[in-house]
Amino acid sequence: MTVARDLRVTGVVQGVGFRPFVHRLALKHRLAGWVRNVAGTVEIHVEGEQAALDAFQADLRDDAPPVSRIDTLTAALGTLEGIAGFDIAPSEDAEGNRPVPPDVALCAACERELFDPANRRYGHPFITCTDCGPRYTIIDALPYDRERTTMAAFAPCDACAAEYATPGDRRHHAETLACPDCGPQLWLESSDGHQWSYDATALRLAARALADGEILAIRGIGGFHLACDARNDLAVRRLRDRKHRESKPLAVMVRTVADARALAEVTDAEAAVLASPERPIVLLRRRDASRDGVPAASSRDAGAPAPDVPPLAAALAPGLTHIGVMLAYTPLHHLLLERVNTPLVMTSGNRSDEPIAIGNDEARARLAGIADALLLHDREILSRVDDSVVRVVDGAPLLMRRARGYAPLPVALPVVTPRPLIAVGPHLKNTFTLARDGWAWPSPHIGDLENLDALEHWKAAFARYKALFRIEPEVAVRDLHPGYLSTRIAGELGLARIVSVQHHHAHVAAVAAEHGVTGPVIGLAFDGTGFGDDGNVWGAETLLADLRGYRRVAQLRYAPMPGGDLAAREPWRCALGYLSLEPAAAPAFERAFVGIDAAERRVAERQITRSLNAPLVSSMGRLFDAAAAVLGVRHRARYEGQAAAELESLAGARDAASMDVPVRETDGRLVLDPLPLLAALGERRIAGDDVRDLAASFHESVADAAASIAARAAGEHGVRIVALGGGSFQNARLLSGVRRRLKAHGLRVLVPRLLSPNDGAISYGQAAVAAAVLAAE
Repeated sequence: MTVARDLRVTGVVQGVGFRPFVHRLALKHRLAGWVRNVAGTVEIHVEGEQAALDAFQADLRDDAPPVSRIDTLTAALGTLEGIAGFDIAPSEDAEGNRPVPPDVALCAACERELFDPANRRYGHPFITCTDCGPRYTIIDALPYDRERTTMAAFAPCDACAAEYATPGDRRHHAETLACPDCGPQLWLESSDGHQWSYDATALRLAARALADGEILAIRGIGGFHLACDARNDLAVRRLRDRKHRESKPLAVMVRTVADARALAEVTDAEAAVLASPERPIVLLRRRDASRDGVPAASSRDAGAPAPDVPPLAAALAPGLTHIGVMLAYTPLHHLLLERVNTPLVMTSGNRSDEPIAIGNDEARARLAGIADALLLHDREILSRVDDSVVRVVDGAPLLMRRARGYAPLPVALPVVTPRPLIAVGPHLKNTFTLARDGWAWPSPHIGDLENLDALEHWKAAFARYKALFRIEPEVAVRDLHPGYLSTRIAGELGLARIVSVQHHHAHVAAVAAEHGVTGPVIGLAFDGTGFGDDGNVWGAETLLADLRGYRRVAQLRYAPMPGGDLAAREPWRCALGYLSLEPAAAPAFERAFVGIDAAERRVAERQITRSLNAPLVSSMGRLFDAAAAVLGVRHRARYEGQAAAELESLAGARDAASMDVPVRETDGRLVLDPLPLLAALGERRIAGDDVRDLAASFHESVADAAASIAARAAGEHGVRIVALGGGSFQNARLLSGVRRRLKAHGLRVLVPRLLSPNDGAISYGQAAVAAAVLAAE
């Protein structure tokens, strides 16, 4: 007996080949009906025998396209319409949640065609199908159809139109399909605007320029990259000078996992992340760095390069054992790498602290002084998106930066917000989050809100999100810090309600909410800085928290930081702040001030004595900086977190014993005192102990102390869950060490998975807290 069924599918089901998949599935089960996009969902009407409908529904979830994600699948009895055949019906618009698919890497089938001389898309830099290619960066509005993307500018030729209309073809209803006859065009031009050539010739000349040590600006999916030969130290140094990026690590791109293995040690878990559709930058241990904590490309004894493999440029990641590596994810990347046959630096197309360039004219204006030539195309980019960054810790991915490939996928809220809201995020590593009902949409990484360009980037991304997801917020959520630019943004939005959320509460809430936990938890929030509710700077906090509130149960001992924010760039100031707590420890701290001008030090000491621009700080980031200075590793940092990153590289995987970190109780809180640890490190270094052993001991000591204090708090308050958040947990040795110890105490440990542990997750944490507060009113 023929019956009808209506199905509704939500999730990432547009822009991922879902309608053609449904069409093929219906034909397989000999069903009639139709499928269509409606706002952010897919609606299906099928008619046939009951058993066939049941099998169709089961296969719908089990065999869905690899880059899709089904959140809900509902079915109801339908009305028989007597339909013959199965159609893909025109899309319709409607209100409701509207997931937008992220941009995904070139699929294996398209890659084979790209290098097949017999294929009509051979060498086409913009080859795609329903399983791959740009999505979020080119979508203007939903439902997702070609006319609402920047591909609308390219009318399909007869051959492409036939593929689009043919059921069973891999490009059936592929909105981005194109070929050399009808798609976007590629060309190369010099930095003075002279156009050299198009397509294959442009690629050949671009490859030659890279081989000659030149710097290229390459227009990609979410913006421009700046590229050069990753083995050419002179070219890398020239790029650093022009980009004003003195020492911060630069990412490298290769074509295959095998190419990555030639540069770095790659575990199976890391290989899986490298080759995933998201194609993030993955932090990998360099082959020219030994496993006992010797940094590559430093003045210390580095291990020898792998046999028969030319070394990477020393200037790529000075002082670090790990390098960021990503695989080619666009056809243009594949074609270029095939020609140059060498790893390429691929770093964001901007000057430091500026947003990534996305338009051709914008790149001509902003990158002309950096790039020797520009490799351009005419497929417009609507949304800026940087590359995502991941490292694998204890066999599982840990997001360092959530952007291309992951954003703008939504993250569930464990408490439904009764009013739509905008959480504006923090000052550094900013993201914002729009939320409605039970879902939150964290933005891609925006960066530090330090200047007008960053502010304009924020506003443009916010406008795009509001339009795409049709969310008009009624509530703004911000940080407690009165001086943050994001705080000003929240006030200027003109909304009737503003909710303030403490920085470290947001860190803990982000981790708990991602795992669907509403509390209570013991939260370890370790980072560089956050405005505390006592007016001091927090950053090494143990909180008893749920989504609605928190209590500070433990902290690191306060120390003054002369120069305020300057201390984060000058670790010797952090050491001086701790030394001021116990001047008698001066002999142990002597390495912290090697090369520091005596007059500059005296000014800093007066700042501490007079409490003048020397805020009291309880910060894990500043403790790492102080340790780096005391050990003589780094006195001045050229980028945020450099001292801590170098300490981690020095520690490597070396075995080490922990040292004591005393704990006392003050004002009802436990206070960890790191001063004896710093003094012991300094004494042992002066006595001649290996700096690598001491870096490892420092990590073990901090992990021991943190886990002990969290376990003690969990026992005292009857809590069995601990959430780990904050930028310091990007340190793999620290994260793994704390997590392992807490699990040994029988505690459930929550680690960020969908978002980063750093400030990129703050806006989601703010949204989760605000949703819980509003729901309780």
